[in-house]
Amino acid sequence: MSRSRRTFLTTLAAAGVTLPLAGCAGSDDGGENTDAMTESMTAEDAMTEGDGESMGEETDAMDEEMTESMDADMSPTDPSEAPRASIDRFSDSAGMLHRRSQNDALPGPDEPIDFDSLFLTQGYGPGGDIIEYYDFDVQSTQPAPIYALLYENGDPVEDQLNVVDVVPGDEGYNDFWQVHNVTVPDEYEANTVTSVQGIQDAGFDISPTDTIKNCPIVPDGSTASMRHSADESPASLVEGWYEGEVVSYFLFEEASLSLNDGSVPLSPIYVSFNTNPGEDGGGPASGFMSEEGNDQTHNVTATVPGDDAYSPLWSVNVYDNADFDSVSDLESAQNANILASGAAMVNCPVVSEQ
Repeated sequence: MSRSRRTFLTTLAAAGVTLPLAGCAGSDDGGENTDAMTESMTAEDAMTEGDGESMGEETDAMDEEMTESMDADMSPTDPSEAPRASIDRFSDSAGMLHRRSQNDALPGPDEPIDFDSLFLTQGYGPGGDIIEYYDFDVQSTQPAPIYALLYENGDPVEDQLNVVDVVPGDEGYNDFWQVHNVTVPDEYEANTVTSVQGIQDAGFDISPTDTIKNCPIVPDGSTASMRHSADESPASLVEGWYEGEVVSYFLFEEASLSLNDGSVPLSPIYVSFNTNPGEDGGGPASGFMSEEGNDQTHNVTATVPGDDAYSPLWSVNVYDNADFDSVSDLESAQNANILASGAAMVNCPVVSEQ
């Protein structure tokens, strides 16, 4: 019997109306049966109403729990209290020229790297001036995305860390990052979003730009203290977010970089090794050839910061080390015996000129 039918019968019984019931018509106890049925139905209605109240209370509790969970998920995170991502630039999946499997003297995973002592090279600029540059290993011309959060008026969200979705060793990682602007509402609080997934889940508008930043991700505590005179960026580490964890990276801004046909621009560099490529132990494994008694190589860059075509991503041309003594500037490097052109692409920001 439906609840509407039971309620209808209960109402009639309360009004003193008697209805003939199949199997009960003319029975002496028909009235008692009707009263019993009415009482039973009234009790059932009360139970149903009680169940409804109970279910309502449970629903309210679930809604409150979900709201609290959502609020927790959308609450700011203090970077100083967040876990740190594990970083290893010298694993076989991250390194190309610099791998721990080939050089066990390299720092271990998460160990700070002193680029000033390990990866600072002295060479020549195109005009023969002495320059110094860091070696951050082979990188691709395909930048990785980095996400910067802005309010609707275009102002950056103060104290918000930038967000990346790859670190060294991940497929698609690159020291060179294409900036993606993320527009957030005015009520957004800094570091509420700590991952690319969080940006996507929130439905924030994402706008890719042509701007490229050179930001090598390194273990916390790493040092690379030198910057070119044209570079006003801090030598200290900058922090960002990666999947809810904090990462550290350097920032080099000795020149403005923009996409060139969708790629990081390249500039040539001419280098020679202690042992020529193709010979036993030759090429990068043998180290750059340098002058006797000092660290001056005769590696020559085709550009320096301030030149229109400058880029810290160098296309490597290897010249015969037999020509080492004759090379001291771009012209002499181009006139040397070139053994390999475009042998690799390396991230080597110029940090000083003398």
